[in-house]
Amino acid sequence: MRPALGFIALALALSACGTSVQRMDAGEVKDVSGRWNDTDSRQVAEEMISDSLSRPWYSAAHQALGKNPTVIVGSVKNQSQEHINTDTFVEDLQRALINSGKVEFVAGKGERGEVRDERLDQDTHASEETRKAHGQEIGADFMLSGALNQIVDQEGGKAVVFYQTNLKLLDMKSHKIVWNGQKKIKKFVKRSKAGW
Repeated sequence: MRPALGFIALALALSACGTSVQRMDAGEVKDVSGRWNDTDSRQVAEEMISDSLSRPWYSAAHQALGKNPTVIVGSVKNQSQEHINTDTFVEDLQRALINSGKVEFVAGKGERGEVRDERLDQDTHASEETRKAHGQEIGADFMLSGALNQIVDQEGGKAVVFYQTNLKLLDMKSHKIVWNGQKKIKKFVKRSKAGW
């Protein structure tokens, strides 16, 4: 009888420690750790792009070019203490720019390299009618780049985590900074045990 009770107790203890997974809507906001997350990335990108396109540089560029300006996203550096995948943030920036309908958008450095390799391959393997010629790419008029910064003020199990995202839009011809944007996020995080 005792071995059976011990086995049942062990089985209950192990089942209580099991992993539980609950599916969520991708747009649902759930801040578990207080760190930079998908919601921060999306909201910062959308707000900053919206701000950028409402500033004087846009109408001036549109008038001077006679068309929507062409933009490329350069590097966004992670200067925070956290591991932040800036690739997802860059994708959020690209999506917000493209979906605005106010700019033309060209591929970044890595994507251009793949396309150029494919064109070289087409030179050998594709028919004359379907082969894409070299030297037909569209050059960007402006480049968007920036950095993610963080300040953590902590004591025991409490912390205030401050994020500041700085983005700049540079004129590719003159190197003039035509827009400088900034978005701040502040989070108060309380943990039962200090685990910073």
